[in-house]
Amino acid sequence: MTCASAVPWETPLGIVDVDTEFIDAMDIEIDEASHRSEHSIEVQMPFIKYRFPRARAAPVLMGEQTYEAAIGLAEHLLQAIEHTKRDVRIVASSDFSHYVPDEVARKQDLYAIEALKTLDLPEFYRRLQETRATVCGYGPIATMCIACRSLGATRGELLRYTTSGDVTEDYNQVVGYAAIAVV
Repeated sequence: MTCASAVPWETPLGIVDVDTEFIDAMDIEIDEASHRSEHSIEVQMPFIKYRFPRARAAPVLMGEQTYEAAIGLAEHLLQAIEHTKRDVRIVASSDFSHYVPDEVARKQDLYAIEALKTLDLPEFYRRLQETRATVCGYGPIATMCIACRSLGATRGELLRYTTSGDVTEDYNQVVGYAAIAVV
């Protein structure tokens, strides 16, 4: 199930208001209960508030993460952009590998990220399946790339990759993180 939230988000930097007109234009279900226990959007809101202090958000959770579901959600995003004429920034939040040795995380994650550099989503999905990588939000990543490609983006640029081991110094079971700009 894909669903939106219409409730403003409180951050240490202040409130991030929700763009209810944009959410309405997306024509997807609003489900506040699903948003209560999910943290992927919550961790992005302080960054959004800091970088874009007056921004309004349209928080969306994506349950089914197939390529087809990503295409469908991207179509809803593009429809809302066209209808509202908003200048948007699309943010997808996901960890990469989960609780594997650092060497495995880096190999699997960077292999999948290579496909994102050319916005080749079928290849991204193929590589995730091939390596059995434990990327939890691959659907939102694909949705973002599909929508951005439709808006004129031509590539993904890896800004930084790290694992939790770089902080904890425990390299036996890490979580992988990447910052990727779609331009």
